[in-house]
Amino acid sequence: MGGYVRVFAHSNALLVSHVRNVLDAAGIPVELRNMVLGGGAGELPLGECEPEVWVAAHNRERAEALIQVAMSGAADAPAWRCPNCGEALEGVFDTCWRCGTSKP
Repeated sequence: MGGYVRVFAHSNALLVSHVRNVLDAAGIPVELRNMVLGGGAGELPLGECEPEVWVAAHNRERAEALIQVAMSGAADAPAWRCPNCGEALEGVFDTCWRCGTSKP
């Protein structure tokens, strides 16, 4: 598909799905490719069987930066306290599990 570029590929489909979720949460439209070609490894070249994440070319730089942060674990968000009910939450949560209030 013209205008799309590959920004991530890995043999672990769960990791590829995680990257897709990170980009989707950032508002970057994503296309997944080769998600079911793993069974073809051996008959097809390995590089052509790995699940891949593709984005529009104009989103490439931002997507690659988000992927780098997600893979390094450097973006661990600090814990926060819900301003509505006072529940203590880990930084990975954007919404309070107890009352549904969004992270400030």
